[in-house]
Amino acid sequence: MKNIYTPFFRISCLLLITAVLLSCKNEDLIQRGDTLPTAFKKSMSLYQSEEYTDAAEAFETVIQLGRGTDYGQEAQFYLAESYFKSGRYLLASAEYSRFVTLYPRADKREEAQFKEAYSYYKLSPRYKLDQKHTRTAIEKFQLYNSRYPNSERVEEAARYITELRSKLAKKLYHSARLYMQTDSYEAAIVYYDLTIDNYPESMWAQRALVDKINTYVVYADRSVQAKQRERYQAAVDAYETFIQLFPEGQYRSEAEDHVDDARAALADLGESNSSQEGSAVSSNNAAANSSR
Repeated sequence: MKNIYTPFFRISCLLLITAVLLSCKNEDLIQRGDTLPTAFKKSMSLYQSEEYTDAAEAFETVIQLGRGTDYGQEAQFYLAESYFKSGRYLLASAEYSRFVTLYPRADKREEAQFKEAYSYYKLSPRYKLDQKHTRTAIEKFQLYNSRYPNSERVEEAARYITELRSKLAKKLYHSARLYMQTDSYEAAIVYYDLTIDNYPESMWAQRALVDKINTYVVYADRSVQAKQRERYQAAVDAYETFIQLFPEGQYRSEAEDHVDDARAALADLGESNSSQEGSAVSSNNAAANSSR
């Protein structure tokens, strides 16, 4: 008899425990008839228990019930926080932005604006992918720093801006490298220039300028003679720019190697031209003598 009822007894216990847990869970959620303070308290309890999905739903209810109240204001902020802490950064950024717009005098406005920018920072992908969120993050951090120049987070925001700008520079630089790999020298030079002009403070600008020098040398080596002088000279000019911008640059020795190649090639072209001119003069003199 004992063996017959043991499985039944165990199943009954499991069902009872499940019912108790569900009952407790339901009590944690907002119920019809809960007052606004009670609804907010339950929402915060879910948030503090790190049940962010349930907390977000609860805060949305509080916002609907408490528009224009302090509870509604707090719920709006913690709705954004719930999305952020659950990794839903695009939703978080939208709710932080809504908080900033709806409550321009709120104490948490500065924090919300920083977190809005930081949400886009978290959305920024690796450099090979589309950088829409990277650019938005930069704009948001710049806006934060302009609005709160005395904030203790200004330096942190500036570091994020530098990091994100470096990622954009890296993307341009590697685009140039791809063009180099297909011998599309002019396109490569365009992208090296974009890297240098748009992100001169980044390490990629220095790297791009060195590679630009080399690109002109390689391009000239593979050009018809009529175009070689112009392109070798462009390599020398790019080196002069490098010295002006990065006099103590970490790639200076490499830049000097490339410009030495360009100058040697220019010297060879000069000697070749002189030899050809000498031959032409000799031929003309011989022709003149034979006609006498």
